Amino acid sequence: MEWFKTLLIVLQVISALGVILLVLLQQGKGADMGAAFGSGASGSLFGASGSANFLSHTTAIFAAIFFICTLGITWIGNKKEVSPGILSGTVAPSATPAAAPPAPVQDPSKPAVPK
Repeated sequence: MEWFKTLLIVLQVISALGVILLVLLQQGKGADMGAAFGSGASGSLFGASGSANFLSHTTAIFAAIFFICTLGITWIGNKKEVSPGILSGTVAPSATPAAAPPAPVQDPSKPAVPK
């Protein structure tokens, strides 16, 4: 189970970096206003409107992976064995009853003394 937790942490870090990178690459809503008045800022690698769809969908996918990994790490982290406790009335299987102390060894050369 430890390897699965490590895998989820690696996926979470990669998705977090992906979300940060993709959010920084996207243009704000006000950037299109400058393009409407003749500014040359609208030309991009994906075309005038293609980048918004591609980048926003990819950001949503990375965000979903991030949240799923977060929930998985939380679920794995909260799975703990709980002992029943003293007041539950059950005895733990590893507990053994106390043994009686061994009887003293009598020296055979001396006669037994009655009490």
